[in-house]
Amino acid sequence: MEATKKLNGKAVGKWLGNNAIIVMMLLVSLIVGIIHPNFFSWNNIVNLFKNVSIRYIIALGISGCLITTGNDLSAGRTAGFAACLACIFAQTTGAAGKFYPDMATLPTWLVFVLVIAICAVIGLCNGLVVSFLRVQPFIATLGMQQVVYGICLVYTGGTPIGSLDKSFTSIAIDNFLGIPLLIWVSLIVAVGFWFLYNKTRHGKYMYAIGGNESAAEVAGVNVAATKIRIYVLASCMFGLAGCLLAAKSGGASVNTAMSYELDAIAACTIGGVSTTGGVSTTGGVGTVPGVLVGVLVFELMKVALQFMNVNSSYTYIVQGLVIIVAVAIDIRKYLAKK
Repeated sequence: MEATKKLNGKAVGKWLGNNAIIVMMLLVSLIVGIIHPNFFSWNNIVNLFKNVSIRYIIALGISGCLITTGNDLSAGRTAGFAACLACIFAQTTGAAGKFYPDMATLPTWLVFVLVIAICAVIGLCNGLVVSFLRVQPFIATLGMQQVVYGICLVYTGGTPIGSLDKSFTSIAIDNFLGIPLLIWVSLIVAVGFWFLYNKTRHGKYMYAIGGNESAAEVAGVNVAATKIRIYVLASCMFGLAGCLLAAKSGGASVNTAMSYELDAIAACTIGGVSTTGGVSTTGGVGTVPGVLVGVLVFELMKVALQFMNVNSSYTYIVQGLVIIVAVAIDIRKYLAKK
């Protein structure tokens, strides 16, 4: 009996150590909720989950890259470019300062299809560079980040784009069964990713590559093709998130979604997606529900800081510290398994 208590105590201590950031953020949120009752109001919760929905989609896109010990630093710029493209395609006919004065407003479904298809090309480029040129994902996607940002600057001239058609912005306003459409979209994407990660050959290959790329290749996994699919899918998610962000904001500029990739990487790490890899006995590490927990905790932290009237400049300091601590905990878990 005493041994069981010691074992349970050790297990609890280990869990608390591995999830220190989650526990800390939940405690902070609870304290803020007690001090400011509006923190747990229905409207605030709905707004929180709307923000979580868009960032969750981006984080899910990046998760596959991280699980295979890669990365995608072009996420924010790709989402921003996608938001600008969506706004251009969805501008109201006859709007003042319309980007293409003679172009009719495109149907909402066509806007999404075109934007996601364009973003898929960006992901394809990332995947080809990482897989065949053997450029480190960090460097490859950092370069693509600058390329996409430059293209967006040249294409839009740095001019904000607004005056969007109501049928497009309604995605961020309308509800279905009392739940905002934004949340429904993220739930559908999450279910799709869960199925992809857990029930398909692609998911098995992805985790195998994350566990030990050389062993996966020897076992017959087409590593290059799998990585290309991962980066294409990631960019498609950035395109989808950019469209939703444009609809939610009612406009976009070249600075839209700036640094969203850092938040997504931090959220994935907090949610249990391993950035270290190399553990051949366990394979790549990361789950779809875990990513949701990470995004939710990260967004809770931001909202809590706002309710505490913390200067927005200090928010960046806190976010940076959270990222460092999250990666440090991830490395600590990896070393403990060795």
